[in-house]
Amino acid sequence: MAGLRADDHPHGADRLCEAGDRVYSRAVRRGRVPRADAEPVPCLLDLALLHPDPDDMDWLVPTAPQEVMTRLLRGVYDEVSASQQRVGAAVAAVERYAGLGPSVVPGAGEGTAIRVLDGLSRIQAAMDEATEACTTEVLTVQPGGIRPEHELTEGLHRALALRGRGVRMRDLYTHVARHGQGLLNYLELMGGSVQARTLDEVIDRLILFDRTVAFIPANADRTLALELRHPALVEYLVTVFERLWRLAIPLTAPLPDTGIEGISHREQSIAALLAEGHQDAVIAERLGISVRTCRAHIARLSETLGAASRTQLGVRIAQVGLDGPTAVSSITLPGQESRTVR
Repeated sequence: MAGLRADDHPHGADRLCEAGDRVYSRAVRRGRVPRADAEPVPCLLDLALLHPDPDDMDWLVPTAPQEVMTRLLRGVYDEVSASQQRVGAAVAAVERYAGLGPSVVPGAGEGTAIRVLDGLSRIQAAMDEATEACTTEVLTVQPGGIRPEHELTEGLHRALALRGRGVRMRDLYTHVARHGQGLLNYLELMGGSVQARTLDEVIDRLILFDRTVAFIPANADRTLALELRHPALVEYLVTVFERLWRLAIPLTAPLPDTGIEGISHREQSIAALLAEGHQDAVIAERLGISVRTCRAHIARLSETLGAASRTQLGVRIAQVGLDGPTAVSSITLPGQESRTVR
């Protein structure tokens, strides 16, 4: 079969072509595939889903699925962050131009495509209104770490009302939220009406009702919010949610093992963000942990990898393949025999 050009595979790793899916799945099951098997699907090499086996260049080894997920999430996160900035700029421009005219604009009412909700009471009122009108589905993204009890209690009346009408709910959290007993109690109370999954990091808070109205924060302390009813904006946010949901891990399932002794899944995530050059505070915010906890994990990473400085830690992270999608490498950790790490 003649090889195809990369241009014949205009897609990302989250939606492989049928041929690419077959070859990558076979590589994951068997640990490697002959290089000839990948010639008809150059997308697998272009997307770094397969890498040459350093022990035998006629074979290709797969990038671990969890590493592929991490790479995809970074791209989605950057894309959504850029879109939120554009939405914020558009709203600011509308408000500036609106301020140049009469204080009351004819036709500007409750049905506008974008509303700025100023103050917690107005936000709560709009959320209650959307809850009452909702009939089929609620999608939410909850960033941060362990959900405080008071936040769960504040939204409980809405969740119970939705459950009573048979509305299905799907919630996305960070992995850290798994350690909160309050969240576990809430999900047990809600039963099968709520599905929950987790990721290393998620986008800012998002609530979608019936795929027709969305709520997102409009400032850092969440005293301002945007109510979005424009079909294109809402559909875009639904697409973002669905992609994150597909990559997320069910709350009832364990987190994937890193494959490196002494390094936890969270420390793997921290290592990847350190490799990108982020400061401790930024890493802590993105993963939903405190700066103190983040630094404790960095200290354990340094000890495990035998790094005496921050610079040396960056080198060791790259050597063991914790800086992103990796091939197989052979390393020797302090006090250990040389071994192969994926």
